[in-house]
Amino acid sequence: MKNDTVLGKRYKKRIGKWIPMYGILSLIGCFAINSFVYTGTQLLMKDAQHHNLTSSIDTKIPFIKEWIVIYLICYLFWIINYILIAREGLESWYRFATADLMSRLICGMFFILLPTTIIRPQVSGNDFFSWLVRLVYQLDRPTNLFPSIHCLVSWFCFIGIRKSVRISKWYKLFSCIFAILVCVSTQFTKQHYLMDIVGGILLAELCYYITNHTQLYLYIERIFEWIGQKVFGEAYYNE
Repeated sequence: MKNDTVLGKRYKKRIGKWIPMYGILSLIGCFAINSFVYTGTQLLMKDAQHHNLTSSIDTKIPFIKEWIVIYLICYLFWIINYILIAREGLESWYRFATADLMSRLICGMFFILLPTTIIRPQVSGNDFFSWLVRLVYQLDRPTNLFPSIHCLVSWFCFIGIRKSVRISKWYKLFSCIFAILVCVSTQFTKQHYLMDIVGGILLAELCYYITNHTQLYLYIERIFEWIGQKVFGEAYYNE
């Protein structure tokens, strides 16, 4: 006899219509792995020698503090699009989630093998945008630059819906444009080099290609299926 749980019943009734049951735990998993890789490697490499890879082109790009708004709004963009991608279907989602997780492991390898840093400008203004920039600079160390996770995740938000038949064309176009704007914002806020953008986009495309042309996603699916059945109950998770 299949087991069920109170949590499974409540989730299906209150949240299931927005985020599929098969997607919620893997969404949390993607966030957790991202945080672990980013923060963990910063702590691990805090005393290591970091390389400044600023190019002559990077030095010509101006600092424009107002772009910090795009840099921060993208977090909401990520949440919305990842949920939309999870709603595309179980197989489609797990192929995407596997690419997402794979990309973070590769990012972690780069952060350890090629620790990078960047010289940020001194921001002394008293306006709102200057305050936001200083806040970001204070909370986010100038490390773990290549590849850019900001650009990586933003591009994932686009390619995850690029071929969707459910999502309207205008939103696909918006997602593409906004992902590009996020990449631009990393330059104007002096959070990344140009090569970080290229690295982030190429890594997203590579991982997504691999998981869409292999069966690797099945391993990730089985892991979260097992967890989901324990949390929500077989009767609900498998519906």
